[in-house]
Amino acid sequence: MRKRKLGMALSLVLAAGTLLGACGKSDDNKGTDTTKGGDNKAAFTVAMVTDVGGVDDKSFNQSAWEGLQEFGKQNNLEEGKKGYTYLQSTSDADYSTNLNTLARQGFNLVYGIGFLMHKAVDDIAKQQPKANFAIVDDVVEQPNVASIMFKEQEAAFLAGVAAALQTKTNHIGFIGGMKIPVIERFESGFLAGVKAAKPDVKVDVQYSGAFDKAELGQTIAAKMYSSGADIVFHAAGATGNGLFKETNDLKKKDPSREIWAIGVDRDQNDMGPDVVLTSAMKRVDVAVVDIATKAKNGDFPGGKTTTYGLHEDGVGLAPINGKADKKDEIEKAVKDWVDKIKSGDVKVPATLEELKTFSAK
Repeated sequence: MRKRKLGMALSLVLAAGTLLGACGKSDDNKGTDTTKGGDNKAAFTVAMVTDVGGVDDKSFNQSAWEGLQEFGKQNNLEEGKKGYTYLQSTSDADYSTNLNTLARQGFNLVYGIGFLMHKAVDDIAKQQPKANFAIVDDVVEQPNVASIMFKEQEAAFLAGVAAALQTKTNHIGFIGGMKIPVIERFESGFLAGVKAAKPDVKVDVQYSGAFDKAELGQTIAAKMYSSGADIVFHAAGATGNGLFKETNDLKKKDPSREIWAIGVDRDQNDMGPDVVLTSAMKRVDVAVVDIATKAKNGDFPGGKTTTYGLHEDGVGLAPINGKADKKDEIEKAVKDWVDKIKSGDVKVPATLEELKTFSAK
């Protein structure tokens, strides 16, 4: 009888220990999600790899990072490995390594920012078939890759209209980064916009061959301004920072001089409130939030290409500088052209070949 009571007592102790152990494990799991709300539901994590321009290039990569931050804010995520983050590339040799690192860390979605990352995204997507990727500015035909494209030519067209109407010398410039399709779309659209608004305006075009060489951007801008251009538009990433430096320096030397720069990708007015006429905005931030949201909701567009233009509010023109004397005229013209483009009455050329036969009539 005594043995039987002892056995029952031991059984009760073991059962209690099991229950306590289970409770302890339950408590340990609390707070492991990455949302600030701590609702015990695994958070959707997202990350990006920059190209060589860097996350603070004031342009393309920065816009993507701002989109990632906005997605984090909308979903109460913390910055870091368990929420959202980025890895910066200092050379193209870093692309594959950085993409692979983020995929292995278990991020639900990894962005490769830029056309230059095509091969790296393609390779790593094959190696990591269970991971989801997205590439900006190119198409990678893999079932686990969402491709993001833009109609940059539409935003650049509006910038061309603004430049043509504002110039006093009938001479403007375009600085490109590398000769790749995305920059050709910017150039083609810009030249078409100038042609549509004022056909007799001269446009100097020069490529720097890089997206991370501000000194080259400044040298090219200086040459254009000294040759008579009074407005210069860049589509050159961080190389374009040199354009803003040169324009600001010249304005400081002669405050009465009418000289303007046009930014790209994001509203770059902060690069020179006295000299930035406007910016051809490419809403990489909007696309980043959109694709991440779809993926989070179980609708990841893997194997598909999503294109953002004026109609999708994926591109546009930043506000015209209030110090520009042609501001009202530009705004009216831009509105008219936006309506024509959205309605399909005007198709902006995406290549220099298409530009040859372009007519805005």
